[in-house]
Amino acid sequence: MTTLDQAPTTTGSTGSTGTTASAATTSTDATDIAADIVLQASGLSRRYGRGKDSYLAVDGLDLTLHRGELFGLLGTNGAGKTSTLEVLEGLARPTDGTVRVFGHDPYRERRAVRPRQGLMLQTGGFPADLTALEALRMWSRTLSTPRPVLDVLADVDLADRAGTRISSLSGGELRRLDLASAIAGDPELLFLDEPTTGLDPESRARAWELIASLKARGTTIVLTTHYLDEAESLADRLAIMHRGQIVREGTVADVVAGHAARIRATLPASAPALPELQGEAVRSPEGRLEVTTSSLPEDLHTLLTWARSAGVELSSLDARAASLESVFLEIAGSTHTLEG
Repeated sequence: MTTLDQAPTTTGSTGSTGTTASAATTSTDATDIAADIVLQASGLSRRYGRGKDSYLAVDGLDLTLHRGELFGLLGTNGAGKTSTLEVLEGLARPTDGTVRVFGHDPYRERRAVRPRQGLMLQTGGFPADLTALEALRMWSRTLSTPRPVLDVLADVDLADRAGTRISSLSGGELRRLDLASAIAGDPELLFLDEPTTGLDPESRARAWELIASLKARGTTIVLTTHYLDEAESLADRLAIMHRGQIVREGTVADVVAGHAARIRATLPASAPALPELQGEAVRSPEGRLEVTTSSLPEDLHTLLTWARSAGVELSSLDARAASLESVFLEIAGSTHTLEG
């Protein structure tokens, strides 16, 4: 009788424990996922002005950044990139939608967010009569956990210019000082707004190395740049904004996928009819040829074989696979809304 009484109790206990364990696992998974999300924007919109004269700069943007990733934000002229950044950084409030950084509203709960993030704006605005060392020391006093100032200057190759006044620094050196200010607090989230503008090729390469090392240490980075090779080299994921919306997002391979390659050449007026190609060929009266194709190797081989057999010279021949540049230029030249 005791055994029979105990059996249901034991079974019930085991079932309860299993349910509890399952719930605990689910809760842990949800916590892990939430902890992995550093920044999340949902339905983010930003409008300037009111009434019929208002302008919608950012239109219902959704964005999620994960811990330790480098996210490149690219934009065509007037795309709303700067307006988006200001809201994500907590410098402005959205007109509609929500933004959470480390689970907080970056505008309303700035005290909870600011110590954990670094900002590199397009201009630093340091007083011209300060030296680089003095300027960075002054800035470091505003930070919760500043790094040694000389170490930070060394990181951006300004150690030998520490005693030089701001007014005597070159444009590239000023940009490196701006970068030093952004990383001086060892931030968890770093916004870099066109960090290598004005840098010479060597300094630019060193900046890339520094940015890559910050990411390797676990820093989450939002990078804006006009240099597509910079985004292609550094970003884990990227987004292209156009007319206030994100129209392409993902890895570089994701963004480029499905976009056609192009073959361009100039043909003599006497050239015979073109061979059959898998792509679409356009031949102008002046002899310019452009082939848009998703089968670049096959169509290029067909054209070269045809030209050789027909004795046709393909002058100025240029064959290019789809690239981030070609996708960006296609979006920039678009006169209609593109689907993301």
